[in-house]
Amino acid sequence: MNDHQLLRYSRHVLLPQVEYVGQERLTKSHALIVGMGGLGSPVALYLAASGLGQLTICDFDIVDLSNLQRQIIHSTASIGMNKALSAQQAIGAINPEVQVRTMTQKSTLAEMETFVREADVVIDCSDNAATRYALNQICFSQKKPLVSGAAVRFEGQITVFDFRNASSPCYHCLFPDVGEEQDLRCADNGVFAPLVGMIGAAQAAEALKCLMQIGDCLQGRLMLLDALTAQWRTIKFVRDPACAVCG
Repeated sequence: MNDHQLLRYSRHVLLPQVEYVGQERLTKSHALIVGMGGLGSPVALYLAASGLGQLTICDFDIVDLSNLQRQIIHSTASIGMNKALSAQQAIGAINPEVQVRTMTQKSTLAEMETFVREADVVIDCSDNAATRYALNQICFSQKKPLVSGAAVRFEGQITVFDFRNASSPCYHCLFPDVGEEQDLRCADNGVFAPLVGMIGAAQAAEALKCLMQIGDCLQGRLMLLDALTAQWRTIKFVRDPACAVCG
């Protein structure tokens, strides 16, 4: 790192768990963020501010006025713009040193496999079961850590599947795909604006910890947040020997 970077990231470098080595690792890391909505917004902002070297952001959706209540990476001026491109502009304003690659079309399976292969960590900020199951399968096959989050109404959840560890369960272990999934979407059910910020910030923290290999990640633990009662609770789970993906 140069002197400018040392000053920008000095509050990280001061942390004994991070120091120069950890911060330099971040500047050389690459994260894939799938979904640039309510969860992807704080994830991208915090990873960029933290000095990640490269971000690949995927979203084929367009910024709508109704998004601005919670998707804080977008602005009123972004209405009608592709979300990945809007996010790229915001990231550039926060930290121009971060290299940002955008995917503005719906990704094919082959494209997503390539994106995952090139990344050091994958953050699932999508809002549909099909994408979650696909990312789980790809990350498991390529042994890449996957940070998963979801939020709707006043309820949020977050966990980590660190497939670098042979003992890690996968998303399918936690939520088996029985072909009857009904997505709970914010557009249909509503969502408390700060909730996605709380879950998204936690996803960013877990991603940074995975990249620097510090602390204890949420592998094998599902954290649930009830924003109405301000209560967090944790459910422990293990790998399913009969899992169709990782068993």
